Amino acid sequence: MIQFKDINLSFKDKIVFRNFNMNIKEGEKVLLNASSGKGKSTLFKLLLGFQKFDSGEILFENRKLDRNNLAYFRRNIGYVSQDVDLMDNKVWDLILEIFSYKYNRHIEINKEKVLKLIQYFNLTEDTIEKEIRVLSGGERQRLGLIICILLDRRVWILDEVASGLDKDMKEKVVDYILKQDKTMIIISHDKIWSKNDLVRIEEW
Repeated sequence: MIQFKDINLSFKDKIVFRNFNMNIKEGEKVLLNASSGKGKSTLFKLLLGFQKFDSGEILFENRKLDRNNLAYFRRNIGYVSQDVDLMDNKVWDLILEIFSYKYNRHIEINKEKVLKLIQYFNLTEDTIEKEIRVLSGGERQRLGLIICILLDRRVWILDEVASGLDKDMKEKVVDYILKQDKTMIIISHDKIWSKNDLVRIEEW
């Protein structure tokens, strides 16, 4: 489904990837396991076209990542970043704005659907009316995940999505994520992912 083929990338004198290859099949849950500075988050940026590589190819369902196919990549991939950098707005207003975008307009969205997820992930009902700037890091992480769930993209890329959560909430989030019929690429230093039989570990 997703292929990284002979990817080379350098920043000045630092080599990030040299002839890097990785294949991800549809429905796989893949945990990226590499030391800090080895390009795990950069790999996400490459896949979404936010960072250019020096040479090689990235394929999604045999479509090559280039200017013509960039929109196809982005509208099929949901991304939850480690920092969950959301616009300074009320939660509900942000959700309405996201689902007003061209490639999201076909998705039915309503407060009832959002509130069910808010409650499931142990957020208070009034979260939907709160300003995003007053949310804690853990609350922002869960909100980012909720938006990813609502977007219902075929591929999820998740960067330390449970790092700011307590043990019980972390287990609930991981359990929910791994039950979804999605292709997933995960960055996490938390052993809760690597201990799960559903997760394939990719090391370099």
